[in-house]
Amino acid sequence: MSANPKYIFCTGGVVSSVGKGVTAAAIGTILKARGLKVAVQKLDPYLNVDPGTMSPFQHGEVFVTADGAETDLDLGHYERFIDENLNRGCNVTAGQVYSYVIEKERRGDYLGGTIQVVPHITNEIKRRIVLVGRENNADVVIVEVGGTVGDIEGLPFLEAIRQIRQSMNRADTLYVHVTFLPHIGATDELKTKPTQHSVAELRGIGIQPHVIIARTDHDVTKDVVNKIALFCDVDERAVIPLKTVDLLYDVPLILEDLGLGDFIMDHFGLKPPAPQLDEWRKMVRRMREVKEVVRVGIVGKYVELHDAYMSVKEALFHAASKCDHKLEIVWIPSGDLEKDKGWDLVRSVDAIVVPGGFGYRGVEGKVLAARFARDNKIPYLGLCLGMQTMCIEFARNVLNVEDATSSEFEGSGDTHVIDMMIEQRGITDLGGTMRLGIYPCHLTPGSAAAAAYSAVGAIDQPVQERHRHRFEFNNNFRQAFQDNGMVFSGLSPDGTLVEIAEIADHPFMVGSQFHPEFLSRPNQPHPLFLRLIQTAIQTSHTPTHEREPENVTGK
Repeated sequence: MSANPKYIFCTGGVVSSVGKGVTAAAIGTILKARGLKVAVQKLDPYLNVDPGTMSPFQHGEVFVTADGAETDLDLGHYERFIDENLNRGCNVTAGQVYSYVIEKERRGDYLGGTIQVVPHITNEIKRRIVLVGRENNADVVIVEVGGTVGDIEGLPFLEAIRQIRQSMNRADTLYVHVTFLPHIGATDELKTKPTQHSVAELRGIGIQPHVIIARTDHDVTKDVVNKIALFCDVDERAVIPLKTVDLLYDVPLILEDLGLGDFIMDHFGLKPPAPQLDEWRKMVRRMREVKEVVRVGIVGKYVELHDAYMSVKEALFHAASKCDHKLEIVWIPSGDLEKDKGWDLVRSVDAIVVPGGFGYRGVEGKVLAARFARDNKIPYLGLCLGMQTMCIEFARNVLNVEDATSSEFEGSGDTHVIDMMIEQRGITDLGGTMRLGIYPCHLTPGSAAAAAYSAVGAIDQPVQERHRHRFEFNNNFRQAFQDNGMVFSGLSPDGTLVEIAEIADHPFMVGSQFHPEFLSRPNQPHPLFLRLIQTAIQTSHTPTHEREPENVTGK
């Protein structure tokens, strides 16, 4: 069947951020549960080539695939829900498409023809959609179109998915439209008119949705479902009310129980085995039943937008649920710590996570958080920049190198314990030029990191982890660090690059140059996050009011 895959196209209407990404991921879950091979792709209409150079405040997290692509955060949802490693072909942007077509035109590949949005841009979009199914040998390809119907930049993508239906058996394509039902408080009713207008605009483009996912914060009556079906010309069983839930991983079960999986199978004329969702249901039940709380502080530069740390949040949640604990995240702006604010929050948590980031703003707050964790034996996990600030703190306060810093930060100090990789020097373009994607890491036997991996059966050497950075630990300082209690428990196969650093005399203080959050799954937490939470639970008996910092501000 994979020779002629089926295609499901997910569009959004009424408002943005309506939940298309989670919906597409959840559809992937219920199809995979039927034994189908699923691939998921995101089409982003923005003109950036990728989100790698975009502000986290605008775009949220940049998710990195195994082959080193910097992609939309929705690919993280896809991987976590379908438990498959995606690749760079699974995120297509308008910037990529236009750049590719213009490069071909400059080479003369079009033999002097006039280059137009239709057919040249739309043909390239269609080629990439078909390619992702072929490369992944998929039975079903789920394609999410970013943005909202009516956005001018999204028109070429909508035209492309309309044309795909023309080029194959129409029964092999299915269109899912995700809309929002606003609630009018004065009359206490849900309004379907915005959904009707959104579908009308979609139909004006030439696409008739087969399924409407009606997102709402309120209960949806049968009358509302019937009204949407009537005015949008959709089968009643294909109008799926999806009320906001507090647990993302419940969405596949809601869609399945409302009959969406069977409707899709009937549409495609498929007769796969019954869905195997028992383990997923057990996992969701366990997530909901936990009572005990573990508090984790995320000390970051972009905490005002929680989506900037989407994978970190989910990885912590996976680990806490596995330990039968409810996760409570305490968001701590690293810039506040520099101003001697927010320390009451730091003292209230059971563990500290310092995630990645770029630029000097807020870095000194991360250094202070690392010192607090080291001095007070608080479980700590540093991710990428979080590992680097942990090493800077160690150099300043253990080795007494007062001006220790990173060469990334001009004017902050002269001793670079973190320095740019030699092969990165001279690079002027920022996008896509870092150390990106999967790289091997050899674990040091007897270390905390090795124990974390071996505890979950991950004993094959080397482990494979995803990276996104251009600065590394400076090996000129390696011996001095080791002589004073730092253990480099993860190294590149040739021993030249530090991948994991940890403090020997500490319950758990580990920093990874890579981003372990990208590999965490709801039913299989990443070993480092799991060990962090386990240690936090074991040590949380210490009353938080007794955790007084030692010279917290460094003043």
